[in-house]
Amino acid sequence: MRICHVAAHLPPDQGANALLPVHLGAWAREAGDIPTYVSYPPRALKAGAAPDASGPLPGHVAWMPARTKSALAKALGPLTTLAHARAVWRLARPSIAEADVVHVHSNGLLPDLGAWIAERERKPVVLTLYGTEIWHYEPKRLGPDMFTRAYRSAAHVTFYSQGLLDRAVEHGLSRGALTVIYPPVAEYFARADDARRAAARRAVGFTERNLLLNVKRLHPLAGQMTLIEALPAVLRAQPDTRLIFCGTGPVRADLEARARQLGLDSRVTFAGLLENRSVVAYYAAADLFVLPSRLEACPTVAVEALACGTPVVSSDSPGGLELGRLFGDDVRVVPKENPPALADAIVAALAHPRRTFAATDAVLDREFRPATVAARFAAVYREVTRTTRR
Repeated sequence: MRICHVAAHLPPDQGANALLPVHLGAWAREAGDIPTYVSYPPRALKAGAAPDASGPLPGHVAWMPARTKSALAKALGPLTTLAHARAVWRLARPSIAEADVVHVHSNGLLPDLGAWIAERERKPVVLTLYGTEIWHYEPKRLGPDMFTRAYRSAAHVTFYSQGLLDRAVEHGLSRGALTVIYPPVAEYFARADDARRAAARRAVGFTERNLLLNVKRLHPLAGQMTLIEALPAVLRAQPDTRLIFCGTGPVRADLEARARQLGLDSRVTFAGLLENRSVVAYYAAADLFVLPSRLEACPTVAVEALACGTPVVSSDSPGGLELGRLFGDDVRVVPKENPPALADAIVAALAHPRRTFAATDAVLDREFRPATVAARFAAVYREVTRTTRR
């Protein structure tokens, strides 16, 4: 089976909609299928650098021309978009026409055009939605509504969380063939025993009794400022505490400035962007993972922390509420953008330190491990190709 993934982002770009297509391609190749990709060059490449289609990706990539952001392009508006769409159509069509299944990831000009090309080529489409497409969905009143067309015409739609599927239905996007498939959490995110935790603490280099961890892009929606604001109350109750941020993003300078204003700079560490295997040591060393996001579909970072045995305090974002239902007492949920409530939950957790319960491991195995996720997507592929043949 040839499976063509149409995704606006691929590694080294980060994010669920960049990483999942690569996981799916690797699993397909292991199963004897042929994965291919249609994508834009990664944003992380230096200006002018050519993407390497023979790199670590598991299949051939048809690279699309990056959208120009010049002043002239903005001034021309729809004409520029039309010219870009024509170029994408011409370059993407061969890969899509050769596929048995076209897997479209998220929305935007490239994914929406990919779904339209697949429809014209009579190829079944699997559409995977990650969050923003649904949280901010509004049907277009003027012009073509490409996303709604892709959603309605897809052979199957998968969602990153049950909350996301429920929100789609609330938006009037009810239809058949809707499935929740949670994101995969790699096996190396695993429960650490006492010896491994001690080694992890030595590896990350912090000696405080309590380590709080946040792994997330530093962005207003991630709510890290709420965590900074909550930290003084935490330190009054638990003075020997350090807060570690793993990640980078547009609000890092603001967070650093606020920490200095509150006299917290000696208790807050910005570790920067780390690769997955490097961040495992932080998950294992941490006493508590804190996720104060304003909006989440399914926060993979929190699930990775749970897999390493670290309990979670989360805001009541849709994803946080869902993890609370899935993992019970291992995920404490508090109101978003509420520093006192967040501080109280952190202090209560640190007063009675523990690791996650065995029931959490069972949920991980049932819903989040790669073998489970791969099998569920493979079943969707088989279903849509069988239906198309009929």
